[in-house]
Amino acid sequence: MKRLFATVMAAGLLSGCVEMTSMPPATTAPAQPVSAPVSRSGSVTVSDFANVVSRVEPVAERECRARTSGANCDFKIVVETDPKAPSNAWQSLDASGRPVLTFTVALIADVQNTDELAFVMGHEASHHIAGHLARSEQTALTGALLGGVLIAAIGGDATTIETAQNIGATVGARTYSKSYELEADQLGTVIAYRAGYNPVRGAEYFTRIPDPGDKFLGSHPPNAQRIETVRRTMATL
Repeated sequence: MKRLFATVMAAGLLSGCVEMTSMPPATTAPAQPVSAPVSRSGSVTVSDFANVVSRVEPVAERECRARTSGANCDFKIVVETDPKAPSNAWQSLDASGRPVLTFTVALIADVQNTDELAFVMGHEASHHIAGHLARSEQTALTGALLGGVLIAAIGGDATTIETAQNIGATVGARTYSKSYELEADQLGTVIAYRAGYNPVRGAEYFTRIPDPGDKFLGSHPPNAQRIETVRRTMATL
């Protein structure tokens, strides 16, 4: 059961990434608060990052309180200072259930302006507001149990059942992951806009990262679809 739980957690966490560059860690222990010094190059400075946090965080928390009931809306935004960590950002929960938004140094270096950073921050906050982590874990658990039961029913051994559970968890977690990403893009647009940033300019970030295309059971939708989602949402604001 412990191994099944670990499999489900790993599969469920896939939905929280901006990019498919790495598997986000299950804990935020290595990360540091945004006040920690960050060595980087590019057009966005550490001061810029702190300023974006100061503007986006209260808007995200306000949207969280307005759109949820009883959820923890006290966001903690941290920087993963490991220089070897790939460009990535993700949403997770700490041991107390507080939502944590983690940004690697490489991602901060990759964004070209504060509009892009604000959009990514709003996107990650939106995953928590929409409950995507819990929903992904639930579908992953369902997939893992289904896979295990089916193989057990035809007489599979323990190793075969475990493999089926792993596959089932991955399939379950990814069943709705593309729609979750688009939902987060939509609400992320609203958050970035209400924080005073330009989400359409922010979505230009998608023009520079690898396009996942429209792969079967892929975790992310095509970049063009994500940009179009941002533009459509902006047209309503």
